[in-house]
Amino acid sequence: MKPVPFAYVRAESAEHAVETLRAHGDEAKILAGGQSLLPALNMRLVRPGVLVDLNFAAGLDGVSEENSSLRIGALVRQAAAQRSGLVRTGCPLLAESLPLVGHVVTRNRGTVCGSVAHADSAAELPLALVALGGEVVTSSRTIPAAEFFVTHFTTTLEPDELVIATKWPRLEPGEGGALEEFAVRHGDFALASAACVLHVEEARVTAARLAVGSVTDRPELVDSSALVGHAVDADAARSIAAEVASSVDPPPNLHGSPDYRRRLIEVLVERVVTRAWAAAR
Repeated sequence: MKPVPFAYVRAESAEHAVETLRAHGDEAKILAGGQSLLPALNMRLVRPGVLVDLNFAAGLDGVSEENSSLRIGALVRQAAAQRSGLVRTGCPLLAESLPLVGHVVTRNRGTVCGSVAHADSAAELPLALVALGGEVVTSSRTIPAAEFFVTHFTTTLEPDELVIATKWPRLEPGEGGALEEFAVRHGDFALASAACVLHVEEARVTAARLAVGSVTDRPELVDSSALVGHAVDADAARSIAAEVASSVDPPPNLHGSPDYRRRLIEVLVERVVTRAWAAAR
């Protein structure tokens, strides 16, 4: 199939893109990497009246250090972030997540911010951003990642708001993280996914963030308070994993029943907690 007819606007700047969004509201769609939007256009799942091409806007294609975070602009490709030395050393959890996103050919065009804005509940980058406590920078405000995602493919963005960057907290001393997923094939949508970030001092967890994806309607933080104040051993990892698994209610799909996906989450949570502990120490 082919897309329905639409008007094309080549945005010369972020401001130009926002002006176009304000003029057309829900009729407008932003094009950055296009790895989710273009298939949806071709299948006529989305039918915008106006397509706003962000690829010629200046100043949105950089990775930079900003206080205690890495700022990744709206046009930074996933492959470019994967190659970035700043990402590898400053945010290892993001570096670990990027190779899991789709395939090489899609990462060459797909953007980090586009994946976040698309808000697929099975996507790796939204999950990592929530687990890290990152932020989404729009044309008018900064939104904590945990408040950005509403449900499947739905965010708190207003019709005239544009994601211009995402902010990823830098690795701190005594901190470690891990992300794991289970998919039928590499590059497929995950049936279950989990990410954990621990801060450890004097062989005890002083802060913990644990998030799950794919089995919920958005990447979601789960209660990890049981980890704080203790060392993480095999029993502690199994205990928190069982607790998290019992708290989720994944829908069935073609590849697994709710019980099967609950068991996957249990295994993945145990793994990421154990790995985050080892990395932090």
